[in-house]
Amino acid sequence: MPTPPGAMPVPRGALTADRSMADLTWLRVGGPADWLFQPADEADLAEFLRALPRDVAVLPVGVGSNLIVRDGGLDGVVVRLGRGFNGIAIEEGRVVAGAAALDAHVARRAAEAGIDLTFLRTIPGSIGGAARMNAGCYGTYTADAFVSAKGIARDGTAVVLGPADMGFAYRSTDLPADLILTEVTFAGPRGDPAALAARMEEQIARRDASQPTKDRSAGSTFRNPAGFSSTGRDDDVHDLKAWKLIEEAGMKGATLGGAQMSAKHANFLINAGGATAADLENLGEQVRKKVFDSTGICLDWEIMRVGRR
Repeated sequence: MPTPPGAMPVPRGALTADRSMADLTWLRVGGPADWLFQPADEADLAEFLRALPRDVAVLPVGVGSNLIVRDGGLDGVVVRLGRGFNGIAIEEGRVVAGAAALDAHVARRAAEAGIDLTFLRTIPGSIGGAARMNAGCYGTYTADAFVSAKGIARDGTAVVLGPADMGFAYRSTDLPADLILTEVTFAGPRGDPAALAARMEEQIARRDASQPTKDRSAGSTFRNPAGFSSTGRDDDVHDLKAWKLIEEAGMKGATLGGAQMSAKHANFLINAGGATAADLENLGEQVRKKVFDSTGICLDWEIMRVGRR
């Protein structure tokens, strides 16, 4: 049962009951959250969490680029950071980005300052999600540029996190699910702004040529069993890459309801039109079964799946 309105703290930001999540995710599926909280600022977030009953679940989400919300919706409070959390500043040769800042915007601002965070340019989503998932591209990961992060714990306590606190691993960290990152500081190699801009344009062109960027997707669906991402180099090998295993299992282009494994890139699950969250998740599970049956390898989801079925 949703927490009754009388038991909810009254924040300065926006608190909305029974808020559909479908328009807040790139896949455009999912039922409603019991509550959606959009804090005004960090103090508002901390005060709200301190006053929120401890038995109410809290889930931070970004721009929904790596997320399937199931059709039954979400229990508790979804926290979505927006204005007030999307600033980008250059301080003493480092990049300080709010958790709601888009990865691509951070990459561009850094390049303008002669700081190489170009790997972020083609990663969909926002900085909070990139840090939480240790997002990476072309052989470079968030962990490689990470200096520190700030956040708010479930009890409303402000925390500062160093690299050891994050527990970085391939496409994951050890952060508690209900800890809300609010700011991340990065350091990167120095570079010529024009050269960095040109590199990002090349990366965009390469991505658009190989990935279904015009379709509704959530980025890569499964982690590479090899334990690392594609480097983009000419000498890159494809053994134990998820897309290759999916192709070899005959699931490239496979469909279920309105869901499809992209015919352009086998590791992209797309909403081809009218898909439900169940269509998408069930097709993904079919892919996992086919790959396991043919290779004995169990693909791990990279897309986060949350909520009631």
